[in-house]
Amino acid sequence: MSHFERRYKQYRDWIDVEEPIVIWLSGLHIPESYLTALIQTTCRSKGWALDKSIMYSSVTKIMDEKDITKRLDQGTYI
Repeated sequence: MSHFERRYKQYRDWIDVEEPIVIWLSGLHIPESYLTALIQTTCRSKGWALDKSIMYSSVTKIMDEKDITKRLDQGTYI
């Protein structure tokens, strides 16, 4: 039940406030769709060909989401 409540809060905040700076990927119903949307949005804003784009991950040393105060220009913190 706590998983459901946390998922609901993430969606509610997304609707009422804005897209979160840090996304709880496991809290999405279909996380692959969100990742695909990130790639598509970046390609559109940069004028890149979607079929020639790739997704990559970069691991940070940040352990607490409260330490992140600014949204990434492209992509998102997970």
